[in-house]
Amino acid sequence: MSELNPISLIAAKRDGRTLSGAELKGLIDAYTHGTVPDYQMSAFLMAAYLNGLSAAEAAALTDAMLASGTHIDLSGVPGTKVGKHSTGGVGDKVSPILVPLVASCGVPVAKLSGRGLGHTGGTLDKLEAIPGFRTDLSVEQYREQVTSLGGVISGQTGEVAPADKKLYGLRDVTATVESIPLIAASIMSKKLAEGNDALVLDVKCGRGAFMKTEADARCLAETLVTIAARHDTPGVAVLTNMDVPLGRAVGNWPEIREVIECLRGEHAESALMQVVYRLAGEMIALGGAAETPAEGIAAARAAIERGEALERFRCLVAAQGGEVSVLDAPDTRPHSAPVADVPVPAGAEGRVVDLDAYAIGEAAMRLGAGRQAKEESVDPVAGLSGLKKPGDAVSPGDVLARLHTGGAPNLTAVKERVQRAYSFADSVPPPAPAVYARHTQAGWTSL
Repeated sequence: MSELNPISLIAAKRDGRTLSGAELKGLIDAYTHGTVPDYQMSAFLMAAYLNGLSAAEAAALTDAMLASGTHIDLSGVPGTKVGKHSTGGVGDKVSPILVPLVASCGVPVAKLSGRGLGHTGGTLDKLEAIPGFRTDLSVEQYREQVTSLGGVISGQTGEVAPADKKLYGLRDVTATVESIPLIAASIMSKKLAEGNDALVLDVKCGRGAFMKTEADARCLAETLVTIAARHDTPGVAVLTNMDVPLGRAVGNWPEIREVIECLRGEHAESALMQVVYRLAGEMIALGGAAETPAEGIAAARAAIERGEALERFRCLVAAQGGEVSVLDAPDTRPHSAPVADVPVPAGAEGRVVDLDAYAIGEAAMRLGAGRQAKEESVDPVAGLSGLKKPGDAVSPGDVLARLHTGGAPNLTAVKERVQRAYSFADSVPPPAPAVYARHTQAGWTSL
């Protein structure tokens, strides 16, 4: 290809033209090496967001991002390694439960996770709320932990898909997150680099997700599975509900507390654990430790009941430098500053019929659990806990949620935002399913 002219590529995409694989690879390579600055890449991302990318462009973008760094080799790790990715949601604490759970069932899981994007939380931010927990593992440390422990959750190193690491933060602060091709390329460049043999993809759908409609969620699921197949990687996408927050806690440390409760066997029939068990069943079956996803679900339930998943989580936390003692006694977690604990009172009587996940995600971000600029840090203790959920009965003065922050946000404004996120009535319809459908190369199956 002739010398790269980023302005011409930006203009081409602005005008709706299709870029070749060579052009996209040249742009990604130049951005990775710093010869295309953030402001030009921001312009390209917005043009791609507004005009879209074709299936061929999305595949070429994935390949370019994957080729920007190292492909981790886990071939020396015994067994079929199965990865997992979520497209992001409010209260989505599935990974810290799922990775040790599936590992305890004999299926190795190597996971590269990200930080919060917009109103959604990030697994790394949540795990780093455990004092001492390290997510900056080297490739060798990552490989060793999968070998010795069967599970790892790490951040991207500079060696793995560095283009995605740079673009991930830029999309967050340029309002270009909710694009199916950009999301697919970001996800799959990481997933294909992390060394797993198969993938399970949690595609969230609803107000609190990046995919608001089922049609968009299905399109993303199909795109992800197709890209996986192009790289000879078996993939299963599961469509899950993100209209209301997943679980009763949103934020960093509040969600880790709920993770601990779930691994102890609490909340066994909650929507959160329905999602966990479905994904676990798929992963255990893909990993060859069960004949079918249904058998995998049964194995996962047994691992929770026997305490094996919690013990594997303890080992994972210890291996990555975290203070295991706070898992046994969460109230003993040390705080660097006084933590506000503010109740949000109900002003109505009846039953909760709805809870807007997007509004709750924004409230958590205002408390300090998220970031509005890619350079910002997050408050490890910020978030909400004790959320009333659809079906719960309330009376005036009951607590709808508790707000936690180590900073100084406008708590009155946050309380009002949380109150407006709720709807009440005298009776409630049956709850929406937590899991809708699954997709493989063979097509869709309702669940």
